[in-house]
Amino acid sequence: MQELLVNTNNEKTNILLVENGKLIEKYEEQPEQERLEGNIYIGIVENVLPGMQAAFVNIGKEKNTFIHIRDVIPKVSSETGNKNENFEKYDIKDYLKPKMPILVQIRKDSTNKKGARISAHLSIPGRFIVLMPNEKFVTISQKINDEHERERLKNILKNNLPKGHGAIIRTSAENQKEEEILKDIQKIINISKKIQDEYNSLKQKNLLNPKLLYKSEGILEKIITDLIDQDLQKIYVDNKEVYDSVNKKLKEENKQISVQIEENILNKYDLKTQLEQLENRKIWLKCGGFITIDKTEALTAIDVNSGKYTGKKDLEQTIFTVNKEATIEIAKQLRLRDIGGIIIIDYIDMQNKENEEKIIELLKENLKKDRSKTQIAGFSKLNLLEMTRKHMCSND
Repeated sequence: MQELLVNTNNEKTNILLVENGKLIEKYEEQPEQERLEGNIYIGIVENVLPGMQAAFVNIGKEKNTFIHIRDVIPKVSSETGNKNENFEKYDIKDYLKPKMPILVQIRKDSTNKKGARISAHLSIPGRFIVLMPNEKFVTISQKINDEHERERLKNILKNNLPKGHGAIIRTSAENQKEEEILKDIQKIINISKKIQDEYNSLKQKNLLNPKLLYKSEGILEKIITDLIDQDLQKIYVDNKEVYDSVNKKLKEENKQISVQIEENILNKYDLKTQLEQLENRKIWLKCGGFITIDKTEALTAIDVNSGKYTGKKDLEQTIFTVNKEATIEIAKQLRLRDIGGIIIIDYIDMQNKENEEKIIELLKENLKKDRSKTQIAGFSKLNLLEMTRKHMCSND
């Protein structure tokens, strides 16, 4: 049984997903921190940088945003987008010019050093689909395995999407009634039409200046959207304003889930202790080994150590035992800490290549519990396992 607990204080809002009393996901919202990710703006191109195949775009914020050619040209693949495209055959100057207006969406928030990262590929998330205006692909969540169901869902979208629009079918669409999916499609199409109509109206009046056209939902609303069609049984909050907001969201989605106001939420299931453990760099394994997690700006490095475990048999079996336990814990921590981007795992070196394959399969199996998209590249020549994971609250 899953429960969502929302703890609000003056500094931040903790959003905690608990399964049978164990914390499995944790997110934070800070009231004073403006979150732009997912917002859609009218932007004005400021500078075009041919040498970088990129441009800076003014969206009306203190810092200009950054856009690369990969996020300007039409997507060439339903699977990889423009990830593997040869950008040398394109010229950014053919697509963007100074003072040119452009509809863009924030893909990555700004930092102290950099402006936000943006894309001309828009995506508007709903409960069952993600609408992609001006795209030609319809793709489906890899977590939907039944071929008949995949075909049914694809046909629903192909028969009901406006011409020139693509979409991603979310995992939550599995086994849903067609009428419910159609309601979601229409809702998202209406949002998209409103954005485009406002843009066209301002264009006709020659009033295209930097402006917010669509504000993305907050983290709590997004998580509720993601969870209401899964095993979510109860929602606990400790704030009347949040209580009203959650009930409003559930009413909009025509979903009935028990919402209760309860004081001292963090005393429930000993959550304070569980949250404190999330601050630890080192996580001990039951066998006596441990893993360490270190985040850098470019990637997250996870190191596996045998620690106190010496094993009972041969060295290879000892190493494999530690690596197996570490794999299960790593999959758990990636989800729990919402670690995104490039992830490098330095396992204890295994001589047996079969054991390496078993570790990859074990990691894949445990990542099935993760609601986020993950991709395992495998072991590199340096015996480092490389993978990527998307942040849960990203619109990508």
